[in-house]
Amino acid sequence: MSFDDDLAFASALEQAELVRARKVSPVELVTGYLERIEQVDPDLNAFVTVCEEEALQEARRAEEATGELPPFHGVPLPIKDLTETAGVRTTFSSRAYADYVPERDMAVVRRLREAGFIVFGKTNTPEFGLAPVTEPELNGPCRNPWDLDRTPGGSSGGGAAAVAAGLAPAAHGSDGGGSIRIPASCCGLFGIKPARGRISNAPNADGSMALGTSGPLTRPVSDAAAILDVLAGYEPGDAQWAPPRAGPFAAEVAEEPAPLRIALAIAPPADVPVDDACLRAAYDAGRLLEELGHTVEEIAPAWQVDEFNPMFMLVWQVSPALYPQATPELVEPLTRAFMAHAQETSSVEYARTVARLQMLARRVVSSCLDYDVVLTPTLALPPVPIGWIYEGEDPSRHLDRMLQFTPFTPIVNVTGQPAVSLPLSQTEDGLPVGVQLIGRPADEATLLRVSAQVERARPWAQRRPSAPFGATLSPAQPTP
Repeated sequence: MSFDDDLAFASALEQAELVRARKVSPVELVTGYLERIEQVDPDLNAFVTVCEEEALQEARRAEEATGELPPFHGVPLPIKDLTETAGVRTTFSSRAYADYVPERDMAVVRRLREAGFIVFGKTNTPEFGLAPVTEPELNGPCRNPWDLDRTPGGSSGGGAAAVAAGLAPAAHGSDGGGSIRIPASCCGLFGIKPARGRISNAPNADGSMALGTSGPLTRPVSDAAAILDVLAGYEPGDAQWAPPRAGPFAAEVAEEPAPLRIALAIAPPADVPVDDACLRAAYDAGRLLEELGHTVEEIAPAWQVDEFNPMFMLVWQVSPALYPQATPELVEPLTRAFMAHAQETSSVEYARTVARLQMLARRVVSSCLDYDVVLTPTLALPPVPIGWIYEGEDPSRHLDRMLQFTPFTPIVNVTGQPAVSLPLSQTEDGLPVGVQLIGRPADEATLLRVSAQVERARPWAQRRPSAPFGATLSPAQPTP
């Protein structure tokens, strides 16, 4: 079977079935993607490390395997470069870790390997995952396959760009303030942030609020559900874990949801304007959900709190402290500003802010108990131009623009609820625009059911970007 565009854009589940039926081999899949990366990625800069030799060796071993095979046997998958991979360079997109090679896999990587995936590269991300765009100084900016002058989002921007451009069937991502949902919206993909504790951060610490979690970026909902089954589960020593699921998430995709009560919330936690394209996407999604038999009611959400952004950022700013090699002279200006502000924040102020956010989380979740799902725009702006966030030299200006871009996503990391971004809309000039569905605590099942129902009504998996790779831009280069 030749490795053409149809195979490159096939879903992970489809590729796994082809391998199982011996219609395509793992070596053919790995070789095909490696060739596409060589041809296409110079313009995108989605990958920061390509594991050609290791992946081909693993693919040859997969071809020789017999007996009962794991669900994604022989399917290539890239890992976000914030996530440690044994023997494979992991830079966190920081000069402080430019040559760091971990000795062990994080638990999520181990689970992906055990499920049969072949790790064939590491994808681009902002330094320490701190920004909603992917423009690190170390690894250079990543570009959006739908428009090479635009961001693919962040912090899982490299993985999203790779899937959108047909450089991978799916990608590993992580989400601490929207970092799966933001690039899913920017690149026209389905992205799910699982419930807090559904996926372990082992062997790393969860932190006081466990804002971040791994999750998949895919085209069809079915891929995300099946990969969530692979990733989910307790690891020894976890401080928090979600209640056990009733059955496989993959089975939820085939189930029609009962009529749901859905709240439409178009006001973000912060007082920032929302672009008309993002508002239209949310209202259009609401009408579609009503056509599918659900009740949609517009509400004023309880998350409209003036202090939300300062509180969230005070907790978020300590993230660089989790990286012991990060020193002021080796990090970017925004990271340096976060580190300085964290040093100036007392432990009492930090603890008080965590407590206030936890109380806000209780209020937000309680206010939505009459609804099964909350619908919002994913972002307040369509994909912004490369460099827009970092215009000028003032880190406070950069931070303001980050919050203007992504006001809807961080609240769900505070509450711990699951959330998805659906690629339902586009701007007039063809840029993807997503809508966010927020579920009840630990209720990924309902989100997957309704997402699959929406996908059946308005399919998106076959959409492909038409950006003229190799024609309009010179290869992306690291920022001097």
